[in-house]
Amino acid sequence: MKTGFISIIGRPNAGKSTLLNALLKQKVSIISPKPQTTRNNIQGILTTAEAQYVFIDTPGVHKPHHELGRTLNKNAFTALQDVDVVYLIVDASQPFGSGDEFLLERIKNSDAPCFLLLNKIDRLKKEEVLINLTEWQKRYNFQEIIPISALQADNLEELLKTTLPYLEEGPMFYPEDQVSDHGRTFQVQEIIREKILYKTEEEIPHSIAVLCEEIDEQETKCYIRALVIVERDSQKAIIIGKQAAMIKAIRMAAQKDLKKLFHKRVDLELYVRVEHNWRNRTNKLQQFGYKEDEYE
Repeated sequence: MKTGFISIIGRPNAGKSTLLNALLKQKVSIISPKPQTTRNNIQGILTTAEAQYVFIDTPGVHKPHHELGRTLNKNAFTALQDVDVVYLIVDASQPFGSGDEFLLERIKNSDAPCFLLLNKIDRLKKEEVLINLTEWQKRYNFQEIIPISALQADNLEELLKTTLPYLEEGPMFYPEDQVSDHGRTFQVQEIIREKILYKTEEEIPHSIAVLCEEIDEQETKCYIRALVIVERDSQKAIIIGKQAAMIKAIRMAAQKDLKKLFHKRVDLELYVRVEHNWRNRTNKLQQFGYKEDEYE
């Protein structure tokens, strides 16, 4: 049996979480069109007859404006340490920019072989992919370059086949049936946050955190109480909405996904609390689950 850790790194909206979910053929990381949807390093585990692949989905590397953003970047870079392979996933429809250069400089400090994954090829003509490929090849000597479509699950079997020789012989890190290193509480919080991301606009998505305060799982149903944290009173009003319409819509959408998670009826209660400037307060970041990861 071969085993290994593979870090998935890239800029916001490059398709990291979509790729992880497609490789595992189930939803482990939430996705949305909003930047910084992923806030934690999330391990997704794929066990086949030949190998156990442990993928690390990371927050999108960006120019931070808050302590939260700086913490997310640090966690993404931490995931470059002590891994067997790095997947640098890029949006092939976007030209090479200064953010890509910044990310490449950090990758050069990693000892792990780096694969360039040109994502979203389903949106492009072959000639356009080749132009982008040529530009990236000038910048770094990648061990492998693989065009993919994470959304369409195109070329992912080839990606796994190419990755296999880079893994080492050894025992499995996780039980065969485990698909993530995060438990139910984290999954509940992420599902609720995903629904808020889809249903709100402007500054709201970046200003929220979700805390699951209670999960009471019974034989035929599950009761969950969760708290939505915002930074301003005006944001609280938006989350609740006129005649509580917005928070009801969020609750109903979240309940639908939570029912799939728990395989039973779910009754979800949501509350909203204001914590001013929480994204710049270290104690609040830690309380809400955004602490710096440490790898030995």
